[in-house]
Amino acid sequence: MASFQDKAQGHIATLDKELSKYPLLNNLEKQTSVPKTYAVLGLVSCYFFFIFFNIGGQLLVNFAGFVIPGYYSLEALFSASKVDDTQWLTYWVVYAFLTVFESAISAVYWFPFYYTFKFVFVLWLALPVTGGAQIIFRSFIQPVFARYFSGTGATAANLRSKVDSDKTL
Repeated sequence: MASFQDKAQGHIATLDKELSKYPLLNNLEKQTSVPKTYAVLGLVSCYFFFIFFNIGGQLLVNFAGFVIPGYYSLEALFSASKVDDTQWLTYWVVYAFLTVFESAISAVYWFPFYYTFKFVFVLWLALPVTGGAQIIFRSFIQPVFARYFSGTGATAANLRSKVDSDKTL
């Protein structure tokens, strides 16, 4: 069995390989003599620290909720596939509902460590591997609003994903 230290070194090596794809990080590593993996891990740790102790929590969570998904949304718009367009459109609809709901109940005053939980929730919504936005959309938003937009209750997103999956077969 591999020890914890061996597993950690394996993860660090994998992260270093992924980060090597970015010339900016490679140049930063050469100029500062600080390994890019440790610099990124340090920045991520500081980011989580600030959110956890609510030092600019709203700004940092909004950054994670707007800027990063915004980048991937633009990337999706410039790609030929429509599957990623549907994923990001669904994310933005769910995020808009979350923002309206959050402002209506002033959630930040009711829950300790609110921004920590919101940050984790936003990550869950945005990450394609978790499919959080699609789960929330299909579980809560679609059942309520489907009757206003479609007689059958099927969304264009469901139909489009079915067509796209049939094309790949």
